[in-house]
Amino acid sequence: MEKLPKIALPVIIVAIILVVILAKSAVTIDSGEAGVLFKTFGEGVVTDEPPMGEGFHVVAPWNKVYVYEVRQQELFEKMKVLSSNGLEIQIDASAWYEPVYNNLGNLHQSLGQNYLQRVIQPAIRSAARSVVGRYTPEQLYSSKRDAIQDEIFAETKKILEKQYVQLNEVLVRDVTLPNTIKEAIERKLRQEQESLEYEFRLVTAAKEAEKVIIEAQGKADANRILSASLTDKILQDKGIEATIKLSESPNSKVIVIGSGDSGMPIILGNQ
Repeated sequence: MEKLPKIALPVIIVAIILVVILAKSAVTIDSGEAGVLFKTFGEGVVTDEPPMGEGFHVVAPWNKVYVYEVRQQELFEKMKVLSSNGLEIQIDASAWYEPVYNNLGNLHQSLGQNYLQRVIQPAIRSAARSVVGRYTPEQLYSSKRDAIQDEIFAETKKILEKQYVQLNEVLVRDVTLPNTIKEAIERKLRQEQESLEYEFRLVTAAKEAEKVIIEAQGKADANRILSASLTDKILQDKGIEATIKLSESPNSKVIVIGSGDSGMPIILGNQ
């Protein structure tokens, strides 16, 4: 050190100080993240400016930057809730959420980085308890899964409206009932299905019987009308027409050997 020029030592010291300051002042924000600036000697959390975006930033060494993930994130929840008749039901659900980008400063100031545990989890659990409590286990098992999914989403979204968090979707992945209740519901559903099948067979058989009766009645009516219209005169005319046609046939030889009770000729022979 004694051999260094007198001016070199201060320059080296200043350079080291600048490197340390720059190291503490440099902030790199990764993809899908944003930063909230806290001014130690100013107004604290900056809420009236957009968050710090991706990339390299230099801030005063006495200030702080809090980094948040601003991409859509997913929360998995297993919740035990009560149905309308007091039975314990397990709901497996997931929520897609993200912080409201332009309100990231307000989110940091009011809730902090653990906002998931502070507002999102309590909100979805409260909504699930409220919604599931309106339905019976049978409804939850069979026909109301889509309905409870939509209702949990709507109620959770309403709770989070003023919390600087955006809820994108709630998915109910599974509804687990106690085994005894599940077996009873499945047994009841099978019985209802068998009953519906039996009723369908009865209705089909009744329709087939009705069809047969209608067809028979139609034939009877047709025969009755035909019988009423066939007078002796019409029958005699028809017989004469048939006799004439037979006599005109080149392969027939007509021999009249008498007449019947109705006066019709009697025809025998061929060729």
